[in-house]
Amino acid sequence: MQVFQALNPEQRRNLSLLFIGGLFFWASMASLLPTLPLYVQDLGGTQAQIGWVMGSFAIGLLISRPTLGRWADRRSRVSVLRVGTTVVAIAPLGYLIADSIPQLMLLRTFHGISIAAFTTAYSALVADISPPEKRGELIGYMSLVTPMGLAIGPAIGGFVQQGLGYTPLFLMTAGLGLLSGLCSTFLNNTPSPHQSQATNLPTSERFWVMLASPRIQIPATLMFIVGLIFGTITTFVPLHIQDSGVNFNPGFFYTMAAISSFTMRLLTGRASDRWGRGLFISGALICYFLAMLLLWQADRPGMFALAGLIEGMAAGTMLPTTIALMTDRSQSQERGRVFALCVGGFDLGIAIAGPLLGTFAETLGYAQLFAIAASLSAIAFLLFITRNSKDLSHSFRFALGRERDIYALDRLG
Repeated sequence: MQVFQALNPEQRRNLSLLFIGGLFFWASMASLLPTLPLYVQDLGGTQAQIGWVMGSFAIGLLISRPTLGRWADRRSRVSVLRVGTTVVAIAPLGYLIADSIPQLMLLRTFHGISIAAFTTAYSALVADISPPEKRGELIGYMSLVTPMGLAIGPAIGGFVQQGLGYTPLFLMTAGLGLLSGLCSTFLNNTPSPHQSQATNLPTSERFWVMLASPRIQIPATLMFIVGLIFGTITTFVPLHIQDSGVNFNPGFFYTMAAISSFTMRLLTGRASDRWGRGLFISGALICYFLAMLLLWQADRPGMFALAGLIEGMAAGTMLPTTIALMTDRSQSQERGRVFALCVGGFDLGIAIAGPLLGTFAETLGYAQLFAIAASLSAIAFLLFITRNSKDLSHSFRFALGRERDIYALDRLG
């Protein structure tokens, strides 16, 4: 990994701390995924109440992203990162004393702040360190922390809950968050570059007016559509498999997706530095389309497994490449807000996918939801190849890897 050799010792140290802290962070978050719905159920929650408790997480996430994005630019990335690690360490302790559905909903809303803070600051810190010519490669490597943590966390959480109970589970989850926070304490708490310029910008320009900018508008829209697709996958794949009558463990679908996502993150970051981000974003959207088609038509185990494999390829390419694209298109003093906008679109898509598409499930059936998701993938692809640049010709060539990104600012900051 020559990209790390090009960095100075302090940069390598900071990246190591970020990566290790990120593993603990995502393991803490993911350890509750398979067990928290059971906990709500054991407290007497209905299926609808379980959905409200789990969905409350998105409320805190969405509400806090704009403010945290501004803080990351105006104050420092590390301070915002520490907000995320502090919340992820504190929130699980609240589950020990919560004994009602409203209390759990408030806790989940609070817990959602952790991801908003951590992902915004983590992405901005990695982007600040990344050399422009090796940006995709470094971001791809550092993004491995997410699938690794999501692979480790549920296994640990399920094991502790089944063997020891909920109290040790919540204590363990808080402990993982504390370890993540300890890693962040050793990072240099320096202000973000060009802090004074960012502070002097009008409030509207610091966030929402950015969304109207051509360099941000299409990537943010794509992330929203991908969030809808991802939310459909995480919510309805197990129900679709059960409804289809196919003898296939839903966990294997996510395992296949995690393996291919991990592999693609190793490969596509470096390749996007060489051949351009557009080619790989186009490929990711095509993979989403193919995966959704397979899920729509799946009637045997192999089709579900192949769909998981292709979906993982899409996710492992789309997310880090889009982060690299937005790093190319932003200056250092605005990256916190830019990432908050783009990743916030992804969050919003995930948050509304279940309630929105769930209203059609009873009348259309689960399989048809993936036909809708395939249509969304096609819309995203057409939008990208026609609107990602200043006109149709430039957009099409960039999407095919035939032209550089005219919005790229990587040589400027």
